[in-house]
Amino acid sequence: MIIAENIHKFYERNHILKGINLKINEGEIVSLVGASGAGKTTLLQILGTIDSFEKNKNSRLILKNQNVSDFNEDQLSSFRNQEIGFVFQFHQLLPEFSVIENICIPAFIKKTPKKDAELKATELIDYLGLSKRINNKPSELSGGEKQRVAVARALINSPSLILADEPSGNLDSSTSNNLHDLFNELRKDFKYTFVIATHDITLAKKSDRILKISDGIIK
Repeated sequence: MIIAENIHKFYERNHILKGINLKINEGEIVSLVGASGAGKTTLLQILGTIDSFEKNKNSRLILKNQNVSDFNEDQLSSFRNQEIGFVFQFHQLLPEFSVIENICIPAFIKKTPKKDAELKATELIDYLGLSKRINNKPSELSGGEKQRVAVARALINSPSLILADEPSGNLDSSTSNNLHDLFNELRKDFKYTFVIATHDITLAKKSDRILKISDGIIK
């Protein structure tokens, strides 16, 4: 599913990632851990094709058997929309939109017909136990409900890969546990691959593997 080789990243003179090598198999749940500033989010953004890396003859990024290192911006945008789902710490739901409208946004970007997008969104809403909230605005939801809406939005285009950046960072311990249990259920039911950046070692231990980033490399 993911092969990253010799991934380097600089921000001005700061060498953030210093030759990352990793392989993640389809259907795995992998957690990235490390101190603040270690490069977890940077690596996640590179894996999600949101950020670039320093290309050289020894570096490459393979996602779903495709060398995305060679993609142009339009190809990357299309691949990202169709194959990668993102779950963020702060949900990033649009406050003026309802639950179902927020979930449908990536499908509309993909040019999915409105009827088909809303049907898929309704199925996800039912699966995630949000049926009674379908027309609510984000301000009317609990933190856990907002995060489940964010998960549904990440899943609307049936991606191959889910990337989660501190997804439980704003949740209490009980809700955090429920979220990580949900990730395991989604992997079991739909074979999704998850890469999760987190500070929470207890929750990271629910993953199949833990990768620790320190000084810009995976230890």
